[in-house]
Amino acid sequence: MRVIGVISDTHGLLRDEALEALEGSDLILHAGDVGDLAILRRLAEIAPVRAVRGNTDDGKTAAALPETDVVDLTSPNGGVSTEGRGPLAYLLHGHREIDLDPVAAGFRVIIHGHTHEPSILDRGGVLYFNPGSAGPRRFDLPVSVGKLRVNGVEVEAEVLHLDLGPG
Repeated sequence: MRVIGVISDTHGLLRDEALEALEGSDLILHAGDVGDLAILRRLAEIAPVRAVRGNTDDGKTAAALPETDVVDLTSPNGGVSTEGRGPLAYLLHGHREIDLDPVAAGFRVIIHGHTHEPSILDRGGVLYFNPGSAGPRRFDLPVSVGKLRVNGVEVEAEVLHLDLGPG
């Protein structure tokens, strides 16, 4: 079984609690609004990282990251092999911006951020996963990251709420 760490909306803040929660991941996916490329370098100390830019990423961060990415959840670095081992995930920041039919494109998982609200939804056999926001707290939403557990073609999602202590 592979464990994929999923994080989004760090907005330049990478909490120790997020790093601890992602420890043991085989691959980490960042669904945008990174805020600082140093965050991706720090995550890469845990596991290979794939990331996309979000609507608030600009400058060097935006230039370094694609808008979307296709990730083979069984590949060591997430790259898609010619064998197409799958299951495939489509990584983007805002799920409403998706411009394709995920079933027709062969995607099993859509990973997104943007709303800061964690969610796990199944739509027609496609898992839509938002790990929530791991960066600055927004409104009364939780601070969270996620994990995907991949066993063959089966994918299971989990949201991990970060314990930030009092205050």
